[in-house]
Amino acid sequence: MPQKKQYGLWFHLLDVLFNIVVIVAIVAVIRTFLVSPFQVDGNSMSNTLEDREYIIINKLSYYIGDPKRGDIVVFRPPNEPKKYYVKRVIGLPGDEVILREGNVYLQELGSNDETKLDEEYLSDRNDGHTFRHPPGTEDRSEVRYLVPEGKYFMMGDNRVASLDSRSFIGANATPEPYVNEAEIKGKVWFVALPVTKIHAFEAPTYNL
Repeated sequence: MPQKKQYGLWFHLLDVLFNIVVIVAIVAVIRTFLVSPFQVDGNSMSNTLEDREYIIINKLSYYIGDPKRGDIVVFRPPNEPKKYYVKRVIGLPGDEVILREGNVYLQELGSNDETKLDEEYLSDRNDGHTFRHPPGTEDRSEVRYLVPEGKYFMMGDNRVASLDSRSFIGANATPEPYVNEAEIKGKVWFVALPVTKIHAFEAPTYNL
């Protein structure tokens, strides 16, 4: 009966090291291309997302498709390119976003009609309180944003206290309301922690 081949200590060490490298590589691929954790910092998305909640980001969805209106996304803003923000997509490329009397109206690409968005996710404190920059001034005068090709208009659900596309400033200290598609890192898939608040998200249908 042939004897079982014996392996030395170095073989076992290299085997362990190889397995560690494989695991690290798999985790890196998953975090880079598929999903990634993210901690909410601040209350700009309250009551949809709360400060210090952990969320899971679906990165794959934007490798195979484009952001949709109503998606909650993580992105790098033009005014702070080294930071990550989490907001909601309101305007798509070609849309005209109109803020009027505290409400959001939209004229979709190719349409001549303006539609008031039905934003059911807004709390009573924020519903009807979407104002131009700075958000807390309650400036009810109308402002329009025509979203360029390849860019998106973002707003937080806590409209009275969110720094978003209404407030973004570009490199030359000029208003830069729009986020490049390349800077959108993923779609918020679900809340992971705390466990009492675990739930997934679906994009709203609005009334368009």
